[in-house]
Amino acid sequence: MYLALGYQQNWVEILGSPFMRNAVLGGTLVALAAGLIGYFIVVRSSAFAAHALAHIGFPGATGAVLLGLPVSAGLAVFCVGGALVIGALGKRADEREVATGTVLAAATGLGLFFNSLATKSSSTMTNVLFGNLLAVSHDQLIGFAIGVALLAVVVGFVYRPLLFASVDAAVAEAKGVPVRWLSVVFMALLGVAVTMAVQAVGTLLLFALVVTPAATAIMLTPRPAAAMALSTALSVVAVWAGLACSAMFNLPPSFPIVTIVSIIWLVVWIAAQRRSQPERNRDRQRLRSSGHPG
Repeated sequence: MYLALGYQQNWVEILGSPFMRNAVLGGTLVALAAGLIGYFIVVRSSAFAAHALAHIGFPGATGAVLLGLPVSAGLAVFCVGGALVIGALGKRADEREVATGTVLAAATGLGLFFNSLATKSSSTMTNVLFGNLLAVSHDQLIGFAIGVALLAVVVGFVYRPLLFASVDAAVAEAKGVPVRWLSVVFMALLGVAVTMAVQAVGTLLLFALVVTPAATAIMLTPRPAAAMALSTALSVVAVWAGLACSAMFNLPPSFPIVTIVSIIWLVVWIAAQRRSQPERNRDRQRLRSSGHPG
């Protein structure tokens, strides 16, 4: 009933408006960036780092407001800078967890301090926390395009060694792969992707766009390249469908985008559980037949 009350008859016209065209283009660029980096986030068990970097960017945004600079510039400095620190301090997953938590704590304290000084930035802070894809500017689109191009070039260059180091860091290092250097490069790329995604869906909802499509794709295919392509496609579809729902029902775009991504993940997860249930039952039957108490 409430959705019906919010239904907009002129939603097709809204979709054709200049601000919505910017939103579609900006959201598509962010989805492409998320697809390029999301697979490696899941394989490298770096979901916490991705979530933390969004919060680490918060003091950058508030600091930019205090200095009268673009919010995106502050986000980029803190997200990429924090990512480089985490990558340099943590080669292994356990080291990255400690480094991430430490940098996150320091950045959160700094963000609270900056926010207390920025008394006129409530709308800016709301956009950072929840995103505002409908307010994407031409300058932001240029920044997004540069970010996607940078991600595509670097990922294409380091794809094979990064995949090797992500799957088995110990063996990769024994084979001479520069694991620590690749960790720094990956974290820098993650910082770029997070900077873009925060401006689309915000700090609090970033996880769903950057990590969830990749996790869904990995359940559907074991092939890395196919998973990356599928993850990108899922992100793009969610952004387009979310913006369409936003125009139809006058909703903030972040909500339908994240909802669509989450529902797709849940459906795929349930299907995967049902497929694997017969295998688990056969394993239990074999254990009983062999006399094992499990």
